[in-house]
Amino acid sequence: MKSTVETLSPTRVKLAIEVPFDELKPSLQKAYREIGAQVQVPGFRRGKVPSAVVDQRVGRGAVLNEAVQEAIPQQILAAVQEHDVKTLGRPEVEITEFADNAPLKFTAEVDVRPEITVPELAGITVEVPAVAIGDNEIDEQINGLRERFATLKTVERAAAEGDYVQLDLNATVDGEEVPGGSATNISHEVGSKQLLPGLDEVLVGLSAGDETTFTTQLVGGDFAGNDAEVKVIVRTVKDKQLPEIDDEFAQLASEFDTLEELRGDLRERLTKAKKVEQIYAARDEALKQLVQAAEIPAPEGVVKDEVEGRKQAMTDQLEKIGASLQDYLASEDKTEEQIDQELTEAAEEGVRIQLLLDTIADAEDVQVSDDEFGHEIVHRAQRAQMQPQQYYDQLVRSGAAAAVFGDVRRGKALASVMEQVTMKDSDGNTLSLDDLRAASEDEHAGHNH
Repeated sequence: MKSTVETLSPTRVKLAIEVPFDELKPSLQKAYREIGAQVQVPGFRRGKVPSAVVDQRVGRGAVLNEAVQEAIPQQILAAVQEHDVKTLGRPEVEITEFADNAPLKFTAEVDVRPEITVPELAGITVEVPAVAIGDNEIDEQINGLRERFATLKTVERAAAEGDYVQLDLNATVDGEEVPGGSATNISHEVGSKQLLPGLDEVLVGLSAGDETTFTTQLVGGDFAGNDAEVKVIVRTVKDKQLPEIDDEFAQLASEFDTLEELRGDLRERLTKAKKVEQIYAARDEALKQLVQAAEIPAPEGVVKDEVEGRKQAMTDQLEKIGASLQDYLASEDKTEEQIDQELTEAAEEGVRIQLLLDTIADAEDVQVSDDEFGHEIVHRAQRAQMQPQQYYDQLVRSGAAAAVFGDVRRGKALASVMEQVTMKDSDGNTLSLDDLRAASEDEHAGHNH
């Protein structure tokens, strides 16, 4: 085999490969064996059909074609190793010349990893806003707890916004019952707009035992778009009573004896959660600076595949909830071009970050131990609700195990980046990965008790 490599751009090369016919013979023999095993010829045992008979039955061209398809990936691999090309993604192959007993000539265009010069990590400084917890944020948490411990008490008065009422509803269109249009004894919060349009407005001022009718436009069912008459009967009116915010409430809603201790605990939890967010923000900022400083180009073919993958995943998720891409575009008021543009920008950024981290992992000779790889497999299997071994076997079958391995290696390179760059908050405090580890360990401890 002879091969040459031509650089088309910093991220793409074209390999020109010429394979003498002799070198194709092993592939040709294999093609005869495989095709021969599939054809049935009277008088020959399956798999023992001579090549001349295969030529008669299937045609020499089909066998040559099969042999070439088998040989091309091997020849590309050999050329890539010979020229030490770091390929990414799938090659685009074009056969330029091929005939029986003549050399096979073809070209393969493929994305390659660009040469990247990573800036000195120690010279990078990122700043993120300092963590501040306002009293109003703690009040919000306390109010959320109060809502959880609210009680409903029947009252002898007209319903007001915020009250809970027990209702009977009955909808008719031109005097005809609407299928599924009646309900008895349902609980509804006045003003929540959870049921029919127009209902909340008529409920205010009604007491237990009162009834009224109102008109609403139906959105679903056989009568969609028609106006329906809805009769409402109020059975009971209940007032939502929130507990007083005091030490007694702290004892009811938490393991603390005083309100002061409960507020202190909420402040601590909020601070930890915000610290984790803060370090993630610093990480994103550091990557952004490094990608910009290294001027990393994004390989077109890889980006295109990534965009197709992301778009397919998006379409699949929408289909699961019974929607289409068109529905989504309408709800977001966007065109398909805009979505493609957004996906392309996100994919380019993602690919650039991967290239940066791969380069750092190579430069620092980052290794992934069996334990680390196993840990990641277990973690992903849990998320996919599968057994680890079953998950791993599936990865190997689909050829995705190497990608997971690459993710773990990039994760280690990223941790190394975060240990070397300087991360500060706007108050001048230095942030470190240790803060993140401490916060997430506390988080786990918090979940366990």
